[in-house]
Amino acid sequence: MYFGPSEIDADEMGYAMSRLEIEADFCDAGKDFCGVGSSSGSQRSSEHLPDLDHEISQVTKLRSSPHQRFSREVPGRHQLPVSTVRMLAGRESNFSGRGRFSAADCCHMLSRYLPVKGPWLVDQMDSRAYVSQFSTDGSLFIAGFQASHIRIYNVEKGWKVQKDILAKSLRWTVTDTSLSPDQRNLVYASMSPIVHIVDVGSGTTESHANVTEIHDGLDFSSDEDGGYSFGIFSVKFSTDGRELVAGSSDDSIYVYDLEANRVSLRTVAHTSDVNTVCFADESGNLILSGSDDNLCKVWDRRCFIGRDKPAGVLVGHLEGVTFIDSRGDGRYFISNGKDQTIKLWDIRKMSSGVPARHEVLRNYEWDYRWMDYPTEARDLKHPSDQSVSTYKGHSVLRTLIRCYFSPAHSTGQKYIYTGSNDSSVYIYDLVSGDKVAVLKHHSSPVRDCNWHPHYPTLISSSWDGDLVRWEFPGSGEAPIMSKKRVRRRHFYY
Repeated sequence: MYFGPSEIDADEMGYAMSRLEIEADFCDAGKDFCGVGSSSGSQRSSEHLPDLDHEISQVTKLRSSPHQRFSREVPGRHQLPVSTVRMLAGRESNFSGRGRFSAADCCHMLSRYLPVKGPWLVDQMDSRAYVSQFSTDGSLFIAGFQASHIRIYNVEKGWKVQKDILAKSLRWTVTDTSLSPDQRNLVYASMSPIVHIVDVGSGTTESHANVTEIHDGLDFSSDEDGGYSFGIFSVKFSTDGRELVAGSSDDSIYVYDLEANRVSLRTVAHTSDVNTVCFADESGNLILSGSDDNLCKVWDRRCFIGRDKPAGVLVGHLEGVTFIDSRGDGRYFISNGKDQTIKLWDIRKMSSGVPARHEVLRNYEWDYRWMDYPTEARDLKHPSDQSVSTYKGHSVLRTLIRCYFSPAHSTGQKYIYTGSNDSSVYIYDLVSGDKVAVLKHHSSPVRDCNWHPHYPTLISSSWDGDLVRWEFPGSGEAPIMSKKRVRRRHFYY
């Protein structure tokens, strides 16, 4: 295991491939990108889990493993990453019979080069960063801050601010944003039943609500609410851009029809705040939700009106669910929980209803917004846990911290990553459960972070107001560091 010294600057760390560094006889000799410190093997973290014995394990390996002819070259050591030089030679010899690399071959090479070099400062604001996300094609990056600002950066033009949006009627903070698939419109939510939509494609850089541009309000409330003003924690565009799905503090899921300009569906989905919602796949028929009632639920829109109940329930978290990310295949998703865990789920294992006793009795009082997680609760496990795997090491405190699958294009989704209350970004191996890397720079909780869909670039955003960029191998220039913090620590496993 390689630990970066605590008193060494980021520039002195060199390039590291964490636990994925290959042994000397496999390394592309003399290449700088192999890293300065090779390790003879991978030492597992204290939170190591048994390798997944599940279908997703095989699927992940197929999507990120090279052609079998490459791995046969060294009998008994086929599980090690195959040298890039060896793979290039194999391509020239047409090992695959295709004369080119397959998508799995590409993922096998690219997934070794994690975005751990840096950080480079992208922007620094005087308020907490709550939301950060790349557009689908990676050309734009959106960041939302508590002080009403939402900034859209043009990634391909040196991270220049393309749109600086001053939000309208903001309550507490920007809780979520979502960019339409065609990248023409952005919606933003706060602790209000009104979601606003902005024309991102307009030529105006400064977008002050109803001053320089109109921010249309989409009202999710109804006369039945009786004047109760709820807030929206999560909002997402559908794949076709025609609908929005939202989760709210009135325990409900909403679907908003943008063409009809009205709420087309509302269901009381949980018994507590719905912190997160998303579509399970491109069809838009399946919706996933997570709540402070500790449950993840699956909703089939084809059955919404007839039954007004979920297609299935998944039990396993001991505390509230803060975020859900779908793998995009309509089967698997991950969730971050206030029980300090990420859980991997298979929708096909869901139960038809909520168990009579789905909550585990606890003999302690705890509030995640200002208290540390109780020591006696860290080793507890739900007796009816339906999850496929559980990942530990990060902390989910004070805010609704988010987690994601790594990109399919460059990694085959073989990693999951998350922000953390301890000011870090954690990257886990999906199959083994190992902590692959821990990125440290910030001085406050990292609520959100996002990996570029095509390149080894990751952006972390924190309550300290910093947006920073992590890369491999880096763009060559010296990192532009915050004046507030000069020396950083890095931990690579």
